[in-house]
Amino acid sequence: MGLCRKILVIEPYFGGSHKFFLQELEAQLDLRFTFITLPARKWKWRMRFAAPWVAEQLATELDVEAVLCSTFVDVATLRGLAPSWFNRLPILTYFHENQFAYPVQIEDERDFHFGLTNYLTALASDRLAFNSHFNLDTFLAGCRDMEKKAPDVKLCGTDAIAEKSIVLPFALDFSDLDQLEHREPCHEHVIVWNHRWEHDKNPDLFFHTLFELADENVPFRLLVVGQSFKYRPAIFAKAKKRLQDRLVQFGYAKDRSEYLHLLKQGTIIISTANHEFYGLSVIEAVRAGCRPLLPKRLAYPELFGECFLYDNDHCLKERLKEVLATPPGPLSLSRRQELTDRFSWSALRQTYEKWLTFSSSHG
Repeated sequence: MGLCRKILVIEPYFGGSHKFFLQELEAQLDLRFTFITLPARKWKWRMRFAAPWVAEQLATELDVEAVLCSTFVDVATLRGLAPSWFNRLPILTYFHENQFAYPVQIEDERDFHFGLTNYLTALASDRLAFNSHFNLDTFLAGCRDMEKKAPDVKLCGTDAIAEKSIVLPFALDFSDLDQLEHREPCHEHVIVWNHRWEHDKNPDLFFHTLFELADENVPFRLLVVGQSFKYRPAIFAKAKKRLQDRLVQFGYAKDRSEYLHLLKQGTIIISTANHEFYGLSVIEAVRAGCRPLLPKRLAYPELFGECFLYDNDHCLKERLKEVLATPPGPLSLSRRQELTDRFSWSALRQTYEKWLTFSSSHG
């Protein structure tokens, strides 16, 4: 048995949290990665065509001991198209998300083929890791539901998938955040949005709640960061204009250092998301000193206790008013550590190393 250090990374969506995850792995576990990647765009096309494209890149045998994929790789198809040397390697797939629980626009019909691709990927991989219990549970439920719908055949693949799956949270290095000093003492709470600027994060609820509080002259300031795209919900432009006198920041940070410095100015991190398999942005904000206020759904109940959750969208405004009525200021270092240490590399390193350890036969 030994830790596989020479790893072929296949990531057809090399950006955002997927890229950050790999950077953290490589830095923290002294791994030597060989990358086969594509830019983070056109995710549906990536899931359809990444496997045959990757297979073409494997004509020459590489000096690697294992393969690490994300769920944008159709592993079953890749195994069928790849050369024999590749199929002797253990394949690990990390599920940042799953297509059974991924939200679709209201007007769209869910394309079950993307869930099917995830299902076949799970069957064809040697080991699976999911970033949360919510992610794993919704995936297994989706697999079982799909198996029941298959005509004329009885499928039992979900049991095999469950046996080789673990929950392995996205591990974080908090050292940069912990070393940063807070700004001068806060006179008003600073509310943070550091999520993607997309509909599934439910920005309309977030900003309309702030509009109402502003109309009531409730004091607060606002810090809006997070990744934006060419097409963004119209509410962001409206919020920038309507809340302009309360803004600390409105727009994507130019680099990670600036992003962490901005987070340190916050005191409250809110999520209104309708989609969240983990909550990376929230965890980072809490470590920076923000008090979380999160919906009691998705992966959030796994992250933080009942006192940080609101029951439903209708409860957000009143719960936020309660938090805004408390003295402004960041959480203490000891409280931040208490809430987030279990997501750190010091807590998760051994679990990652165990997941990456195989016998010579990689059974």
